[in-house]
Amino acid sequence: MTKMGRIEVVMGIYASDLRELIIKPYLQGLGEYSEVAENLLLGTAAQESLLGLHCYCAQTKGLGLYRITAEKHLELWDTYLVQFPELASQQRGLASQQQFLKNPHGELMGNLTYATGMAWMLYRRSAIDTSKPADISALAQFWANHFDNGTNCLRNADDFIQTYRTLVMDGSKKLVA
Repeated sequence: MTKMGRIEVVMGIYASDLRELIIKPYLQGLGEYSEVAENLLLGTAAQESLLGLHCYCAQTKGLGLYRITAEKHLELWDTYLVQFPELASQQRGLASQQQFLKNPHGELMGNLTYATGMAWMLYRRSAIDTSKPADISALAQFWANHFDNGTNCLRNADDFIQTYRTLVMDGSKKLVA
């Protein structure tokens, strides 16, 4: 929950909407779509923020759907995306023109496509193979071994599996925006 003045705001997104409206089009536009990549990003959003229900963690300074820290965000730009100018340009194109210049880390909170792109960059730089079919256990291991969002949180694959089953696979537990 986020407190804005005196109004308390609770946000979230249906897993199916995140999949169909954000993740899938992003990966397709990048030319890197695979079912594994799609499910990995969906599971990551479920595990990190409960599909947007908790988009900020004061303790770890994690921001947005994937709880990427400001420091990790800068690191991705300065050490990874700088090596791929075309990819960097495509990612920058997802950000809002003026707000990105004023508050680049705000894009992690308010721009789901941009945040998804940065989360994908964390996996992409690990060069994981998403071309082969993967079950939930394999997705959980990819997340535990390769998703370094800067929060320094312990990664428990069993937690990922449970969260994935609850929020992604169980249609009755989907969140609303």
